[in-house]
Amino acid sequence: MTQTYLNFINGEWAASETNQTIESINPANNEVIGEVQNSSKENVHQATLGAKHALRTWKNKSPVERGTLLNKAADHLEHQLDDIATTATLEMGKTIAETKGEVMRGVAILRYYAQEGLRQTGEVIPSMGEKNFLYTQRVPVGVVGVISPWNFPIAIPIWKMAPALIYGNTVVFKPATETAITAVKIVEAMNEAGFPEGVINLVTGKGSVVGQEIIDHANVNAITFTGSNQVGKQVAEGAIAKGAKYQLEMGGKNPAIVLEDADLDLAAELSVNGAMKHTGQKCTATSRVFIQDAVYDRFKEKVLDRVKAIKVGDGLQEDVYMGPLASRQQIDKVQSYVKKGEEEGATLIYGGGVPQGEEFANGFFIEPAVFENVTNQMAIAQDEIFGPVLCLIRVSDFDEALTLANDTDYGLSASLFTRDIAKAFDFVSEIEAGLIKVNGESAGVEPQAPFGGMKASSSHSREQGTAAKEFFTSIKTITITPTP
Repeated sequence: MTQTYLNFINGEWAASETNQTIESINPANNEVIGEVQNSSKENVHQATLGAKHALRTWKNKSPVERGTLLNKAADHLEHQLDDIATTATLEMGKTIAETKGEVMRGVAILRYYAQEGLRQTGEVIPSMGEKNFLYTQRVPVGVVGVISPWNFPIAIPIWKMAPALIYGNTVVFKPATETAITAVKIVEAMNEAGFPEGVINLVTGKGSVVGQEIIDHANVNAITFTGSNQVGKQVAEGAIAKGAKYQLEMGGKNPAIVLEDADLDLAAELSVNGAMKHTGQKCTATSRVFIQDAVYDRFKEKVLDRVKAIKVGDGLQEDVYMGPLASRQQIDKVQSYVKKGEEEGATLIYGGGVPQGEEFANGFFIEPAVFENVTNQMAIAQDEIFGPVLCLIRVSDFDEALTLANDTDYGLSASLFTRDIAKAFDFVSEIEAGLIKVNGESAGVEPQAPFGGMKASSSHSREQGTAAKEFFTSIKTITITPTP
């Protein structure tokens, strides 16, 4: 019998008042692994009421006490490592090694923000008044709506909820339906840590209903969103209409530049990892590589050697490098871009098809794809494909590579491979991206460092690190003047 998972509202697990559920599908074999609630606007309303009611008590707790609960949540999450990682792999296909790593990243994020409870929340400022005491105090923004995607179903909601909670906010969490069972297990682990009723609420269901109600509801004071640019614009418009804060992290079309003095083995390995790990389903994935002409052919062969060695399969197999795409919609999208690339005149030099074999018959599997003879105006060089597709583009020099790398609507991450320190600093100065790597993979940032993009990739706020407090808090400026 298929297990049905419940919402978590005001400290209680409960079914939706619609009495409807949504199936979660394993993309490796198209089998149902469970059901989650298909919730209504009323469920969101009840969650926001619970969060609003809990806010006054929660925000007045010592931040040290809040940090203690985050540490306990980290312990429970780590204890349930195997179960949560397996669930995430079953729901969206990422390899078990990748989902285990993601759970541990969630643990690290919770422990990092637990320590934020010991740090200053304001500053004393010199006053022009002789006896004035002038200072600032950071306070929570209120009820925070967390809308998270399916591609990082553990790390992303945790890096939103952890800073929200440590700074005294309460949370209404709406995960992507594709990975909502994983979200239930995360909230179970956090609930076991002992958070008070109403501080953390989970409502599952369709974005058009649950997500939109979080955006529109008067009780929600701030919305943090990761997902598509199209939905991000809807979040911004809804937040502006009601005067709420909003934070958007969206797409990327991330370049790597390989210069003639680069370590080509390192550049090839990290470019392939950046493009193909997580089956290319990450906003920081490497999608375009600009290679200086003098080393183009050697670099291409090194890339092909690595791509040809990639093992595709069920993400639960320990030796699999690349699992299935997350859904039928994803595989249709990626295949359409492979076809479009060929129609536009690019040369598909490897992959892009469906792997052969019975084990692939019912899943959403695709071979890693590599294109060359790509121009920067082609759709495969401009649009976010969100799949394992890598474009190799030949350039004459660093300046041409930099110009083409910046020729995109996005500005999330970028890499440069070189031994030339002057070129490295020029790259850091001129590349239009929020996350910059020199001799590193375009993906990945440590929990203590800010994360976010430029241009259409972001609303220009930053997640993670101490930068998170800028979104999750407001500043009060206070003057106290003693009476004579």
